[in-house]
Amino acid sequence: MNVQLTLPPKVTERAFARLAEINSDGPARPLRVAVAGGGCSGFQYDIRLDEPADDDLILQGSGQTVVVDPVSLPFLTGAVIDFSDELIGARFIIENPNASSSCGCGTSFSI
Repeated sequence: MNVQLTLPPKVTERAFARLAEINSDGPARPLRVAVAGGGCSGFQYDIRLDEPADDDLILQGSGQTVVVDPVSLPFLTGAVIDFSDELIGARFIIENPNASSSCGCGTSFSI
């Protein structure tokens, strides 16, 4: 796959606000958003609290940090990292314009 990073991922204020809530009881830890092989559609998102690496893309807002590793960046070009709180559950979600299809749960996608 040969994708150029023309538009970095964007993090919504709602996602930064939720991350601030998560970090309110201790030291602020960045939210890592990564793409890994696997899942029912070929790729899956790995979203977790993690320390940044030297080569990560750092996205900051509202005093919070989201990091994306360089391997995942081409898969997340132009993506929006958001937070959803609905009756079926609360979670960070990725609106990814690069995904040609995704599974019903939204954590797996194909390009």
